[in-house]
Amino acid sequence: MFEFNIYEKIFKKIHFIGIGGISMSGLAEILFYKGFTVTGSDAKQSKVTDHLESIGIKVFIGHDAKNIDNADLVIYTDAVSNDNVELNACIDRKIPLIDRATFLGSLMKNYKQSIAISGTHGKTTTTSMLATVLNFSELNPTMLIGGNLDDIGGNVKLGSDDLILTEACEYKANILKYFPTIAVILNIDEDHLDYFKGIEHIKETFKGYFKNIPKDGYLVVNTDDENINSILNSANSNIITFGIKSDALITAKNIEYDVHGNPSFDIYKEHNLVGNLKLNVMGEHNILNALATYCVSSLIGIKDADIFNKLSHFNGVHRRLEYKGLLGDVKIIDDYAHHPTEIMASLKAIRKSTKEKIYCVFQPHTFTRTKILLDGFSKAFVDADKVIIADIYAAREKDLGEIHSRDLTEKIKLSGIDAIYLGSFKEIEDFLLNEVSDHDIIVTMGAGNVYEIGEDLLKINETPNIKQIIV
Repeated sequence: MFEFNIYEKIFKKIHFIGIGGISMSGLAEILFYKGFTVTGSDAKQSKVTDHLESIGIKVFIGHDAKNIDNADLVIYTDAVSNDNVELNACIDRKIPLIDRATFLGSLMKNYKQSIAISGTHGKTTTTSMLATVLNFSELNPTMLIGGNLDDIGGNVKLGSDDLILTEACEYKANILKYFPTIAVILNIDEDHLDYFKGIEHIKETFKGYFKNIPKDGYLVVNTDDENINSILNSANSNIITFGIKSDALITAKNIEYDVHGNPSFDIYKEHNLVGNLKLNVMGEHNILNALATYCVSSLIGIKDADIFNKLSHFNGVHRRLEYKGLLGDVKIIDDYAHHPTEIMASLKAIRKSTKEKIYCVFQPHTFTRTKILLDGFSKAFVDADKVIIADIYAAREKDLGEIHSRDLTEKIKLSGIDAIYLGSFKEIEDFLLNEVSDHDIIVTMGAGNVYEIGEDLLKINETPNIKQIIV
């Protein structure tokens, strides 16, 4: 079994293949600030690679066998293909090679206490909520987030060796490589079906994850989720439950929404009122994320008043129902949702904030997900007035010609939802400029680069005659 001791410096020079990934870059920063010599490579330059270079990490754009020269350890991301030249050079030269999840799991063991946030949806937002609470506490944790949080100035913060907070993704059963003392499971849903065989395979993976939590550790779970409930009897650790509809230990009641779609609600513990919390982020799903945050924060000794105070000032994380700006009087929002359940939750939240038209620009993420979850996607846009489907973002996959965005568009139409396919971002931007009216909402949605559409549209604000464009 791979072991990594952050203090012994057995591996002095560490190279990351795919360092531009959000989790990879965070790990690279932690090691860099701990005194290791860190290098990395990525297929393309990005804001992430620029940031890493700015703090002193050497980043190679493009993969080449010479990039790993003198490396003592090489860490690679799941997105790296088996024919990667650096990967194969490591094998040829017998350089220690480890995947990101295994390395993170080993790194976590260097901390006295570790918190891992998992689930099909909501990991980044919940980790960010918890990071917001912890950031102003005396605990001073090390934090790794799957998105950029303004409160910590990015996606990583180096803290003490007592506590680490991180996300735990289930893709390729990576959660089996983590050994947290506190594990949060927000939900279990069908996803990553290019790896998993179905929901039973996913549930079996989470059951295996339960075994990694020590008996004196804690499992914090959403008992509104039936898939979680169906496997809870496999857990051997302490269990803390939360929910809205279920009879959980921690519940939310008396839920109300303001004109912006932001909820306020009472939190109860064992049917006793704890207090009222008003969130500054939209949607019922964020109530559940806040309940999970409350459970963990309370468990590690943070006072209720401090939890409520910090949660009430949480403004969200980038790319999660993120307000981008106004195009005239048209609001532009960007969201990372790329699964039917996430799309429905985000659009439902936006619908609570407006009676005007919602234009949803959706960029499907991966051919496999689009094909297997086609029926779910076709029914997910019920709260949108108009859906514009962009080309599928391939990510790690190749186009085998089995599915196209036109197929999704036609399926959405069969569900009675107004939808159109427009392949290029330029076509989509021109279409929106001709269609939207004052006070409408444009939401760009997907895990790829669809956010660029909103950014392009906002540049039009520099045009003096903006009111002539939006009528």
